[in-house]
Amino acid sequence: MEHVPALDEPLKKSLGPATAKVMAEALDLHTVGDLLHHYPRRYAERGELTTLSDLPLDEHVTVVAQVADARVHTFNGAKGRSQRLEVTITDGYGRLQLVFFGKGVHKPHHDLVPGTRAMFSGKVSLFNRRLQLAHPAYELLRGDGDVAVDTWAGALIPIYPATTKLESWKIAKAVDAVLPSAADAVDPLPEALREGRGLAELPDALRLIHRPRTKADVAAARERLKWDEAFVLQVALARRRHADTQLPAVPRRPAADGLLAAFDARLPFTLTDGQLKVSKEIFDDLATDHPMHRLLQGEVGSGKTMVALRAMLAVVDAGGQAAMLAPTEVLAQQHHRSVVEMMGELAEGGMLGGAERATKVVLLTGSMGAAARRHALLDLVTGEAGIVIGTHALIEDKVKFHDLGLVVVDEQHRFGVEQRDALRGKGKQPPHLLVMTATPIPRTVAMTVFGDLETSVLDQLPAGRSPIASHVVPAADKPHFLARAWERVREEVEGGHQAYVVCPRIGDEEDRKKAAKGKPTAEDEAEKRPPLAVLDVAEKLGAGPLSGLRIAVLHGRMHPDDKDEVMRRFAAGELDVLVATTVIEVGVNVPNATAMVIMDADRFGVSQLHQLRGRVGRGSAPGLCLLVTEMPEASPARQRLGAVAATLDGFELSRIDLEQRREGDVLGQAQSGVRSSLRVLAVIEDEEVIGAAREEATALVLADPELDAHPGLRTALDALLSEEREEYLEKG
Repeated sequence: MEHVPALDEPLKKSLGPATAKVMAEALDLHTVGDLLHHYPRRYAERGELTTLSDLPLDEHVTVVAQVADARVHTFNGAKGRSQRLEVTITDGYGRLQLVFFGKGVHKPHHDLVPGTRAMFSGKVSLFNRRLQLAHPAYELLRGDGDVAVDTWAGALIPIYPATTKLESWKIAKAVDAVLPSAADAVDPLPEALREGRGLAELPDALRLIHRPRTKADVAAARERLKWDEAFVLQVALARRRHADTQLPAVPRRPAADGLLAAFDARLPFTLTDGQLKVSKEIFDDLATDHPMHRLLQGEVGSGKTMVALRAMLAVVDAGGQAAMLAPTEVLAQQHHRSVVEMMGELAEGGMLGGAERATKVVLLTGSMGAAARRHALLDLVTGEAGIVIGTHALIEDKVKFHDLGLVVVDEQHRFGVEQRDALRGKGKQPPHLLVMTATPIPRTVAMTVFGDLETSVLDQLPAGRSPIASHVVPAADKPHFLARAWERVREEVEGGHQAYVVCPRIGDEEDRKKAAKGKPTAEDEAEKRPPLAVLDVAEKLGAGPLSGLRIAVLHGRMHPDDKDEVMRRFAAGELDVLVATTVIEVGVNVPNATAMVIMDADRFGVSQLHQLRGRVGRGSAPGLCLLVTEMPEASPARQRLGAVAATLDGFELSRIDLEQRREGDVLGQAQSGVRSSLRVLAVIEDEEVIGAAREEATALVLADPELDAHPGLRTALDALLSEEREEYLEKG
């Protein structure tokens, strides 16, 4: 009986060392199971040719096409090495040139006669302004008993993600060699779930995805394999959530007449229904004896900081301390300033004039002077300071707390897992965790990436917030629009308001050194200039369209004291226009700033533009955001800017952003351990599958946390969670 390799058998045993080496190096495939889970990217139909008109430049492609013409050109008068074979292939509409040189001419000249159909594989390049494949590998598709037909017996030809060293059809032949092993695949899905949802068995799904005869075969296989990916991942996250409920934490309930009640009594406005609802979810979590793990998503300007501050006050009320971690010094200082302002005498604990129930609010950043730092550290260790706001300086070993009860992480995507974990490790027992983000995350992404956190959403703007009008300013097509933009800034300032001008670059000496060293990118070549810089733009505006106004600059390479001084002056209304980089992107709150002009807006991502725009319209006067670009009207960049101008709905924009970029970029490097396991699951399209898998996983883990009754699922989970990934989820 023929040997059927086990799924964990190394590929070199089945395929030989040479092929196995290429598969390991180029495709990260090491075992028979790895290869069976390397699914085709798409399928070519036997009678159908690949569309040649939209092949991507510089990418490795596999196409099915027909030879239209083949000619040998001899040059230098000699034979042999100086021959060039030019083959033109067609899909019936467009054409693509293939070239073969020297000794590599003879075989293709014999094989590739007009009328022949074949698969061609190679890297798309540009020569004489035409697309071509130089020395492509090829596999003939003849119907006359040729060996190729046996290989592609089905009506659909699988096209695999391939590399220069290993063409799609060679991968297909390797799959053929190990496909019998699919019969031994251990099914991770519980039988009741599989049958209840009408899903194929795993061995059948693997066979059908690799060797389908119809499109219905492909659909059935993909549906089943999507469920595997979604379900195993959701079980991993459900087990984390379950394990968290087993950890001890100190319940933190606010006192009826404590600090929180005193703070609420002095608020000059009423909280929105959304803020009250989310606060209740948080207070319910804080009152339990296991740690809260909650993600608070809020539109730009929806009042997340207010919700977080009330949670921190509740913990201080209950005798604990709260720490807020901000990604930049500018933001930490801004949060500290606004918290102290909102609390008034309640933030003056231990000081003359401080209220009876007051606490101390301290700031801790890396650039503080030694004396101030020593003072802040002492306030933390003695418990004198109920609230500390800081950057990653909070994580250092020297920082000790009296009784850390709550950690609030602002803009979570800017912190590594280790940094969050280090701060959580500073409590006597695990502290409660509240993670905030103003980057709206589609529900499915939240369930996939932050699946071990419960989610609260603030989607209602506080009363008194004004709408923001957004417009694209095509500076190259219509220069008078840009002139009008500067007039609008003047009008806002004359009306007693302030404005931001945002640029992608700083433009200082360090920038110039980098520019001198680096090669220009294709984008820069196309633009014929580097992105606009803060220092240059500020100078031109001061001397030109905004002369006479009080203008200052703000960027990340300024000394922290200088940054703080500029922000203070702008917040106090002593400056009219702030020309800045994206350091103002998150959390900067100046209600009197009503206008923002974003230069080279096409250089920023969709969610970044949405974040920046959220800095205006924070008071009672309407906001204005002008997106300046030199990109032509038909370009994708202009369409992206049009989308941002057309809606203020961050969730809608985050979907657009995801559709335009690869999911992996959006899910971020920190999630790479989990992300790399998703092969057929698409986080945006497969919302229903992910939602249903989460429900099924939660119920299963509740009934059987150790998965004793589901050995197949345990095996799949072990494969998904190598030690490194398990650790990532643990730190979640």
